[in-house]
Amino acid sequence: MDLELLDFDDNLNKEDLAASGMDLHAIQQAVTEILAAVGENPEREGLRHTPVRVARMYTELLAGYSVDPAAMINGAIFNINYDEMVLVRDIEFYSLCEHHMLPFIGRAHVAYIPNGKVIGLSKIPRIVDMYARRLQVQERMTRQIADFLRDLLHPQGVAVVVEGMHLCSVMRGVRKHDVRMTTSAMHGAFRANLATRQEFLENIARGSRPLQI
Repeated sequence: MDLELLDFDDNLNKEDLAASGMDLHAIQQAVTEILAAVGENPEREGLRHTPVRVARMYTELLAGYSVDPAAMINGAIFNINYDEMVLVRDIEFYSLCEHHMLPFIGRAHVAYIPNGKVIGLSKIPRIVDMYARRLQVQERMTRQIADFLRDLLHPQGVAVVVEGMHLCSVMRGVRKHDVRMTTSAMHGAFRANLATRQEFLENIARGSRPLQI
C-alpha cells in the first residue's frame, strides 16, 4: 500500500516531516526490531504500519528540538511601562521522560515582573512547548523555561512552577496513580522577596484543580 494514501490522523505534511530533522527511516527500523524483540509479528495487519506511525509521532512529540527560538518569538517583545506581575497559569504540556520514554503530562504556571519589556501572551505557552517536546526530566524543563525568559526579557524576576503526572510511576515501578510532582524555579524578585513569591504561589493556588489523565 502507498503510505501517502494512509490516514495517519496527524495533519503532518512532507514539509513538517523534513523540518523535524529526524532520521525517520532509522526510527521505523528500530520500532520494527522492538516489535520483533517483544515477540510480535511486525508484518501482521495491525502492526504493519506501526513503525511509520511511531516515526511520524516522534516528529510531533519531540518537535522542541527543531524549534528556532528567534523565529518562535518573531519580534513579539514590546516596550511598555508596566512593572506588576504578569502571570500565565494552567499551561497544559505533554512531554516524554528521558529515562523510560513514557509520557509525563501536566501544567506549567509562568510569571514575570517586567523591566520595561513584555512578551506576547501566546509566546509563553510556546516556550513551555519548546522545552516540553523533548526527552526531558521535569526539574530541568522547569529551569529551562525560567532561564529562557530571564535571558530574553531581563525582567525584575521570573517564576515557574510545573506540576506533572509521570506515567513511569503510574504504569510501572511504584504504580501509584495519584502521585504528582511539583517543581519550581525562581529568579530575581521572586527569589529575593518573600511577599512577591507568596503572591505568585497564592495566585496559582486559587482555583486550581487536580491533574487528571
